Amino acid sequence: MHKNIDEVEFTIFDTETTGLEPETGDRIIEIAAIRFKAGRQISDFHALVNPGRPVSEAAFAVNGITQEMLKGARSIEEVLPGFLSFIKDSCLCSYNAPFDLGFLNNELKICGRPALDDMEVVDMLKMARRLLPGLERYALMSVAGVLGVQSRQEHRAFSDVKMTLEVFHKFKKILAQKGISNFRVFFHLFGINSRALDDLNNQKIAQIQEAIDLGVRLKIKYLSVSGAQVTEREVVPKEIKQENRHIYLVGHCCLRNEERNFRIDGILHLEII
Repeated sequence: MHKNIDEVEFTIFDTETTGLEPETGDRIIEIAAIRFKAGRQISDFHALVNPGRPVSEAAFAVNGITQEMLKGARSIEEVLPGFLSFIKDSCLCSYNAPFDLGFLNNELKICGRPALDDMEVVDMLKMARRLLPGLERYALMSVAGVLGVQSRQEHRAFSDVKMTLEVFHKFKKILAQKGISNFRVFFHLFGINSRALDDLNNQKIAQIQEAIDLGVRLKIKYLSVSGAQVTEREVVPKEIKQENRHIYLVGHCCLRNEERNFRIDGILHLEII
């Protein structure tokens, strides 16, 4: 995990579906992906998928995919092996990853395959909210516009993947300006649904608890939630608490001379001093 972001192969993927709820029977009808490393595209993947059920009018209104277009398409059972091979040993990325990953894991379940629980998955919507706080809208097209990406969103899987890839490169430049290039730090900020993410949290919590037990200070490098600034601070740790799905370090901030809460996933580096 102590690698530079440029040493990691990423796969950005997107799905189009018959509706919004896999739990009630909605299925994938299109899946696309681009695999890349250090700004260089390695390969791409695209497939229409016959879902074996009608496409809702609401879905058609968004993506324009008709029943006629899907008649000759392969089933998800035929598409999945190639897609799983394509994404193997990469970090998976998507804009609103829980949505696409939810559909993908549902299709895996239907096919009798295990969910992607151990795969490193990064949510680019989470990235947008952390790096561009205060926007009125966080739809992909809106964020792309703020970042100066000129592509037009067509709400088709491959075009959305290409736009998301451009957004990724813009965010990578912002991260570099903040001094964030380590993949371990990157994944802790923006990753979801991985045991590796839990391990990273537990490592930080263990260090904080050690500092509390010893009665010593911590030096932390922190990405703020409100303004996305990176600052270095000395903190006298008092406790660790969980609130609204987030874990916090509570302590006296020497920089502000007051008690502050620091989200664990915003702590880029910490050391006992």
